[in-house]
Amino acid sequence: MSPMQHLRIATRRSALALWQANHVASLLRTAHPGVEVSLVPIVTTGDRIQDRPLSEVGGKGLFIKELEVAMAAGEAELAVHSMKDVPAALPDGFVIAAVLPRADPRDAFLSRRFPNFAALPQGARVGTSSQRRQSILRARRPDLTIIPLRGNVDTRLRKLDDGEFDAIILAAAGLIRLGLGERITEHLDTELSLPAVGQGIVGIECRDDPAILRWLAPLDHGPTLECLKAERALAARLEGSCTSPIAAFAQHVAGAMEVQGYVGAPDGSRSFSDRVTGPASQAAALGTALADRLLAAGAGELLAALREKAG
Repeated sequence: MSPMQHLRIATRRSALALWQANHVASLLRTAHPGVEVSLVPIVTTGDRIQDRPLSEVGGKGLFIKELEVAMAAGEAELAVHSMKDVPAALPDGFVIAAVLPRADPRDAFLSRRFPNFAALPQGARVGTSSQRRQSILRARRPDLTIIPLRGNVDTRLRKLDDGEFDAIILAAAGLIRLGLGERITEHLDTELSLPAVGQGIVGIECRDDPAILRWLAPLDHGPTLECLKAERALAARLEGSCTSPIAAFAQHVAGAMEVQGYVGAPDGSRSFSDRVTGPASQAAALGTALADRLLAAGAGELLAALREKAG
């Protein structure tokens, strides 16, 4: 074992990010009694820019770039992320060293006025910051008014409570981790709203340093990692960013792995969905194969058009 006795965790300053970082710190202290673990809170570009959709300012990668800079500069040994915020390709020299067991992967429907998504009336105002959710919602319910929603969880809930929206859609896992599970009006079935790549998974990133990797190995959850490999392989093959209208969800079913994928236009006018099943040991290959099927069906042209439009 490395002589290193102090592990520093780079983290965003949001309540959810701090919860996740503190949770990982606790797990590390349990796995390695005597090791000192501390947090290095950082305000990221994604946290500073709140007045524009992420798709306009560089995507969710804005939430992790500064954390990687801190690790590269030797100011921290690791960073803790919501994996749905992590681009499919990591910078050279960095790896996802461990993932925790997946929490609830579903999207959550929150409303003060309506008991479930199906009860929303025509023209209802629904808030979401996600291109994926916008695409799925518009494909399912083109009559809805979809409005961009940015800010931390407290800000989004306050906007709902103040009546700016009839409903908002958030990730269930984040609400549950913050002790706000009772605010969830309805958990949306994955057949209705396919989750983002890595949704519900907390991942630990570090430099590709054997000493650090050994410290983190006891925290890694193999079954969750297999699912993540399949989903991220799909996203990588589609060359999708965290803001692309792409969804993927892998799960272990009857001794095998099932991977579902979705690509849609932001306005919901076109969408492609499919699924594959195979051995979990071939997780990444399954994700790539599903992406190839989606591309062959026409998703490639759609994504190319979106990339060209984005400039």
